[in-house]
Amino acid sequence: MKSWFVEFTGPGAVRVAEEDVAAPGPGEVLCRSTLSLISPGTELACLRGEFDPGSNWEEWVRYPFRPGYSMAGVVAAVGEGVTGLRPGDRVQSYAPHQEFVTLKEGEARPLPAAVPDEEAVWVPLVVTAAAGAARAAIAMGETVVVLGLGPVGQLVVQYAVAHGAARVVAIDPDARRLDLALAGGATDVLAMPASEARPALAALTGGAMADVVFEVTGGTAVLARAVRLARPLGRVVLLGDTPTPSRQMLGPGVVSDSLTILGAHAGIVSDDPSAGPLNRDAVTELYFRRLASGAFRTAAMIAARVSPLEAVRTYEGLSGGGAPAGAICFDWRALTHD
Repeated sequence: MKSWFVEFTGPGAVRVAEEDVAAPGPGEVLCRSTLSLISPGTELACLRGEFDPGSNWEEWVRYPFRPGYSMAGVVAAVGEGVTGLRPGDRVQSYAPHQEFVTLKEGEARPLPAAVPDEEAVWVPLVVTAAAGAARAAIAMGETVVVLGLGPVGQLVVQYAVAHGAARVVAIDPDARRLDLALAGGATDVLAMPASEARPALAALTGGAMADVVFEVTGGTAVLARAVRLARPLGRVVLLGDTPTPSRQMLGPGVVSDSLTILGAHAGIVSDDPSAGPLNRDAVTELYFRRLASGAFRTAAMIAARVSPLEAVRTYEGLSGGGAPAGAICFDWRALTHD
């Protein structure tokens, strides 16, 4: 059996190719992808290949590199000893962008019938946003600013609303992204880059500024601008992990305003269900319940479904800034093999 896959062969180089797929071994499941969500910030950083020495990026990305970690699909076959899954079961996983993927049984999460693939593919990004919300410890009635409204930023807006923020200010130059943020519960939007936002936020808050600022862009210059949006004793959460942190600058006011800068990464969400509420099972189940209640929305934020065979053009578009406002999914369902 043949399988298509997307691969970065080196900095700036994308290819789509086929490979042979073997039957699953003991304890393994073979899954066929239906949709996989592109995480543009992470994947473009992996594609650019500019990493500080000693960074987690340098350790993680080894070319040829297979991007992606947000897949929904169907079990195609199971290996010996697999009892919890059977062919035809719908699943979600952290698999890369490829048509068929072999996983350990525990790496494929069964999906409730009520959760479509368009919502299931968001689970890994939901986990990332949950990590940021946990680190921020948003209190009832606080003012939260979100800088950068890509897929993760949009989820952070929804988490801030769910955690009781009285005001959620979404900041991005792209008016289309701001519309999505308003639909997700943002109370205010500022159509401008972070570098211009301080006077506008001061006017909006009567000079009080923000209790919590989420920096979700990963841009090296944005941290110095994010700290200027926080009130004295405020918190700045770095949820956008730049691959070149040596280029980041703190900016003015960190010491004089006694600010707290918090790093946040999905790695703090435990795989152990007994570790407390911040574990993948609990975060995922809560996400599913919020979808059912209408408190969260994700499927509507998918702007385009493209063939994986168009991966080169898709990443070129993302790199050139011509991407749609919402998320992009690779749609694996219509692929054929000669």
